Amino acid sequence: MRPIQASYPAARFRRVRKSDSLRRLTQEHVLTANDLIWPIFIRDGAGVEEPIHSMPGVHRLSIDRAVQAAEMAAGLGIPAICLFPYTDPSVKTPGCEEAWNPDNLTNRCIRAIKAAVPEIAVMTDIALDPYNSNGHDGLVRDGIILNDETVEALVRMALVQADCGADILGPSDMMDGRIGAMRSALEAAGHKDVAILSYSAKYASAFYGPFRDAVGASGALKGDKKTYQMNPGNSDEALRLIERDLREGADMVMVKPGMPYLDICRRVKDAFGVPTYAYQVSGEYAMIRGAAERGWIQGEAAMMESLLAFKRAGCDGILTYFAPEAARLLRG
Repeated sequence: MRPIQASYPAARFRRVRKSDSLRRLTQEHVLTANDLIWPIFIRDGAGVEEPIHSMPGVHRLSIDRAVQAAEMAAGLGIPAICLFPYTDPSVKTPGCEEAWNPDNLTNRCIRAIKAAVPEIAVMTDIALDPYNSNGHDGLVRDGIILNDETVEALVRMALVQADCGADILGPSDMMDGRIGAMRSALEAAGHKDVAILSYSAKYASAFYGPFRDAVGASGALKGDKKTYQMNPGNSDEALRLIERDLREGADMVMVKPGMPYLDICRRVKDAFGVPTYAYQVSGEYAMIRGAAERGWIQGEAAMMESLLAFKRAGCDGILTYFAPEAARLLRG
C-alpha cells in the first residue's frame, strides 16, 4: 500500500531532516552491536598477531590471542565470533582428514574460547578448503568436486565441532544436501540445540581474494569454484536454495558476498521472513579500508553506512571484519 501524503508545500520532506533529533526520530533502520558477527582468523603458536597484507588491520591470531579477542568482543556487546583457520600446509591432504581431527586448530580454539568466554556464541566454518591440498571446498577426484562424498566428510566435521562446543555451524561449501545430512546427524548425536547458519546463497565471486590469502588457500586452489558456488547472474536460484536449506533444517540463512548482493538479501527476507544474514567479505572490507587509508573516502562514515545498508536490505545481522570498530562507535 502506498503511503498517503499531501502535495507541496503542505508536505515538505526537509521538515523532519532539519535537526539531529528529528532525523533520529524518523530513522527507519538502526544498526546495533547485536547485529554483528566478527570473523577472526586463527593460527598455531602463542602470542601471535600476524598481519594480513591484503586486509589492513586484520591479523591471524594464535589461540591465546583469539581468546582475548573473544573477551573484547563480548565486552563490546558483539554476540558472536566466527573462526577461520590458517592451516599448516603439512597437514593438508586430498582426503582432508584434518578437518574432523578433534584436536585440530579450530576445535582447540572452540574449547578455549567457550571455557574462557562462555557467554559469546562461537560460530565455525564447515568446508574442506582449509584442509584440502587442492584448495577446494569439497573432495576432488580426477578434477571433479565430489558432492555426496564431500557431504559425508562435512557431517564428520560438523559433529566434532559440535562436540567441542560450537554454538553455530556455518556450512559454506555449497554442496547439495549437506544441511539435511548435518541436521539429521546432529539430532541423532544429541546436539539438538546446535544452530545451523547456512551459506545458502554463496556466489562464485571475485571478492574473496584477501580471505584466501588469510587462510592460505590462494596458492593451493586448482581451477575455480564455479561448479558449486552460484552464478553471479542468478537471483531466482538463490530463493530456491534458501527454501531447500530451510526445509532441510537450517535455522538461519546467509547471502555471500554482501554489498553487491543486497537485492538478494531483500528478496530472501521478503519471501521467507527468516533470520537472514550477509557476509561483508574480505574484498569489500579491503576496498573500504584501502580507500580510507589513502584519504579517498571517510573511512568510519563509509564503514557505518555500508553496515546500515545491510539492515535496510532486510538483514538481521552481518558478518564483518569491522565488527569491533563499529561496536565501539555504536557505544558512542
